[in-house]
Amino acid sequence: MDTPPSAEETPDDSHDHGQARAETLFPTAVSEEQLSRARERSVIFGSCGIFEPEEGRRELPELRGGSIIQRQAAQHYEKGLEAMSQAQWGRAVTCFTKAINLQPDQTRLFVCRAEAFLQLCDFQSAALNYRKACSLEPQSAAFSTRLVFIFYLQGQCLFDQGLYLDALESFAKASELFPNNRSYHMRSLACLAALGQHGDCLRLINGWLETDTQNPDLFILRARLHKHFNQMTLCYHDVKAALALSPGSREAQCLLAELQEGADQAQMQAVRQAVAGELQKALQKINTALEHNPEHSQYFLFRGTLCRRLKDFNGAIDDLIQALGQGGGAGTEGGAEARRQLVLTYNDFAVHCFSRGFYQEAVTLLNKAIKDEKQEKGLYINRGDCFFKLGEMEFAVADYQQAEELDPEDWTIWTRLAVVHNTLGLCDHEARKYQEAADKFSVAIKYNPCVSQYYENRGKTRLKMSDERGAREDAIISHLLDPSDEQVLALLLSLFPGCSMADILSSEPAAIAKIRLDRSTQPSRQTGVETSAPRFEGNATKHKTEQEAHMDTVRPCVAQSDVYQETVSSKKKVNKALKEALHQRGSLRHTGPRLAAVMPAQSGGPMPGDKERPYHWRKFCEGVGRP
Repeated sequence: MDTPPSAEETPDDSHDHGQARAETLFPTAVSEEQLSRARERSVIFGSCGIFEPEEGRRELPELRGGSIIQRQAAQHYEKGLEAMSQAQWGRAVTCFTKAINLQPDQTRLFVCRAEAFLQLCDFQSAALNYRKACSLEPQSAAFSTRLVFIFYLQGQCLFDQGLYLDALESFAKASELFPNNRSYHMRSLACLAALGQHGDCLRLINGWLETDTQNPDLFILRARLHKHFNQMTLCYHDVKAALALSPGSREAQCLLAELQEGADQAQMQAVRQAVAGELQKALQKINTALEHNPEHSQYFLFRGTLCRRLKDFNGAIDDLIQALGQGGGAGTEGGAEARRQLVLTYNDFAVHCFSRGFYQEAVTLLNKAIKDEKQEKGLYINRGDCFFKLGEMEFAVADYQQAEELDPEDWTIWTRLAVVHNTLGLCDHEARKYQEAADKFSVAIKYNPCVSQYYENRGKTRLKMSDERGAREDAIISHLLDPSDEQVLALLLSLFPGCSMADILSSEPAAIAKIRLDRSTQPSRQTGVETSAPRFEGNATKHKTEQEAHMDTVRPCVAQSDVYQETVSSKKKVNKALKEALHQRGSLRHTGPRLAAVMPAQSGGPMPGDKERPYHWRKFCEGVGRP
């Protein structure tokens, strides 16, 4: 341990001793020269001016913190650009990232790093950097454009890799930024199609077409979607719209050719099945043809004819009207056939209504048919039959006479005229207009002299008119035509009292009646009385089968056999009225005042009019005048 200096020591000695001691205590002391050099070196860190007074300090811009950061950021930016020029994209990203950490508000740093990420195919990072650039400078459209391009490029790469859903998301982002750019929407559409979302594709295109109706590519694209959904009619209309906008579109022409080929094949199959009698299958095939080509008039004509044969009259009328409109009118060959089929459809529909008792509806349909075809006698005959059923005899006669003007030798018209005049005669007879009734019965006999009922009716009317000679002739002719008619037999016995049938038939009136009957029936034999079916010519060609030829004729509402049935039914009505008159006749006894005395009734039994003994009319002629 060192001892302090003693008091006996002198000051000089003490000073020298202290100096030596100090050298001993601080062996690392430096000289003044060394300290000066050290101070000069410390200027770099600025430590030398820490303890200097404010007024004595020097202001150095290069020593500010912002300047240092800016300078360092610039150095990193320059290094990043140098790395990009050398295609060192990862090093460039690092440099730009360091610069951004120092200066995060510099737009160009984010843009450069985005481009470096883009070269590395890191689309997500590139898009984030461009989004930051857009937020820093929202007024710049260039950054938005570049961002949209990145989304598009990302979507295309994902699409090529088969990642359609991710690609759709990228294209959707691009579409949101630039909604007026149709190419981005198209790529979204391609993704939806690849994902099988064709319904969404169709809705997307429909939305575009609401605002853009002059783009043929959109119509072609929608046509292909309609074809995918087997909506051939909509596909056809879109193809036609595309061709209207761009007649030279090769894609639209190819689509139209495919549709027409499919329509022709379906139509040929429909024809074969219709010939084979498979009408329902033929209808399905012609429907397919019309779906592929809904503007072909012959297809509508064919389907209308099939519907008529299947008794779908409303559908047939619609198709035939469509065919008539598309076929160029009734003046063309196709239009004339369509008009003919439409007339036949109206007629068949009327026959259908007639068979179910809808006579007024049948008249309406026949009016439409006659409006289109005024030279078809069958239409007038059918309308006359409807008027006859409605009880409008005057209109029925007018229609029958019109038909007779068109074909004066048609026996079916004569029979109908005879029936209607006979009916009118019966009405006049009941109204006690005997002369009018006799004239109408004569007209009926003129048109059909082979019906005994007409002679019988006229004979009874002549008897009411006290024309006994004419009544005898009519009764004899009626008996000659129908010997089994008991009413005629009773009438003959009343006209020839006390004579047998042999006497009546051998009498002079009988000879005259036979001559008149022969004369009246001779023209009818020449025209074919035995014909019981209407004779229609039609327009069937030699290439058509018998069934097809029948389908091209005007079907009658009433068959010829039913026309004669009208006469029989009218006779039954007369017989029924006669029965009622005989059974319900009043008593022959007169209780009123008389000029002569009334003979007393016999007490042997009741009078013929008494209720205790009913009168049997069928026994009226039994045993009387029998040979």
